[in-house]
Amino acid sequence: MRACFLGLMLAFGGLTSAAAQDAPSAAAAIVVVDTEELYRATQYGRRIAANLEERARALQDENERITAALTAEEQELTVRRPTMESADFRAAAAEFDQRVQGIRRARDAAIAAFEADRDAGPRVFLEAVGTILGDLMLERGAVAVLDQRIVFLSHSSVDMTAAAVARIDAVLGDGSTVDN
Repeated sequence: MRACFLGLMLAFGGLTSAAAQDAPSAAAAIVVVDTEELYRATQYGRRIAANLEERARALQDENERITAALTAEEQELTVRRPTMESADFRAAAAEFDQRVQGIRRARDAAIAAFEADRDAGPRVFLEAVGTILGDLMLERGAVAVLDQRIVFLSHSSVDMTAAAVARIDAVLGDGSTVDN
């Protein structure tokens, strides 16, 4: 394994800078794209991220309002306890606890739904831009697109991230027509 790696390094090291520049042709068999950069840099990816951030803030605000209301209600019940019959207090406390448990389950479900949407955001984005990436791949004479994160070594000429960002913005804009 070490000998193979050394052989590769010697082979790449033996290329002159002119030969290295000429190595990838315009018809490179493989192109790479930074999918995270596509998501961050395109209007569509930024809109998805902004919508998710807005939903996260709204969810947090709603959780804080609910917590404050339940805390106030619990304190009010505690203040009333000395004036209540034991059975009445137990019934009120049980009803309050049951309501809190229902609210907690509903909030947990809302958070889980948000997290699922947040996790799906980049995947949905990539599905929507797949055709555009495929067109760019074919225009460059390539047969495959790899995510830059899995490429060990490549020439900069095979990176089509900037071209993909420009094309996605030109074709999809902020993606509002994709989501409808």
